[in-house]
Amino acid sequence: MEYNTYPSHSELGALVKCYWSLYIPKEVPKGRQQVLSDGCMEMVFNLGDDINRILPNEQHLVQPSSFILGQINQPMWVEPTGTVESFAVRFHPGSFSYFTSVAMNDLADKDTPLKTLFEEKKVMEIEQAIIRAKDTNERILHIENFLFSLLKENINIPDLVESTIDKILQTKGAVSIKETLRKDPGKRRSLERKFTKLVGTSPKQLCKAIRFQNALKAILNKDKALTDIGYENDYFDQAHFIKDFKDFTGVSPKQFYTNKNLTLSALLYAKD
Repeated sequence: MEYNTYPSHSELGALVKCYWSLYIPKEVPKGRQQVLSDGCMEMVFNLGDDINRILPNEQHLVQPSSFILGQINQPMWVEPTGTVESFAVRFHPGSFSYFTSVAMNDLADKDTPLKTLFEEKKVMEIEQAIIRAKDTNERILHIENFLFSLLKENINIPDLVESTIDKILQTKGAVSIKETLRKDPGKRRSLERKFTKLVGTSPKQLCKAIRFQNALKAILNKDKALTDIGYENDYFDQAHFIKDFKDFTGVSPKQFYTNKNLTLSALLYAKD
């Protein structure tokens, strides 16, 4: 398996967290794998064999060849059918709002085909450019041109939403909305409504996702004891840490290491 991330060196760096590529040969056993919440939305291009999205009723839905993966607010499972080859853009929380007027909460927990969000001709052109590119660097050039063509310069993202996102990221999820609004508590309902529309999830849920991801990286890198990881990521106690971890993965931190359905997750989330 080969997974790599690439930083954005263009003006899109304020909106794009990174680009990533994933390759898993057909002969490598995969099985059902869990995709975990990290507070970011992604634009994904599937270039290999079909990947099935496992629905709650156990039915399979083939992922589109290009799609937006919205905020993950509930467990999500996928199952590759053969060779996996993917290229994707990972956006900073709230940043995909600069490219479309669609409410981000309408995209949550879904694989939304690009052709339903943007002009079909444009989508077909970028899909072909990504397929024909000789390497990842060329794909990044193509996708950045595509994103620049979509960029909505006059979008109005309220300062309070932007400042709340910044505080959540700066504190690694260890900030309460009450603290954020201590000077103007009457704006809480308005903030939550606008935040959900522009980010795709609530401020509280984004805090949980960011805090969980920081703890997960520490676990995957095996550099500290679980108790220390829990306290350093602002969990009240070990029970709180385990509960939040189970909410996102369905298993405890200790069980995570031996769960074969989380092999791909371990590969993707060990680094940015």
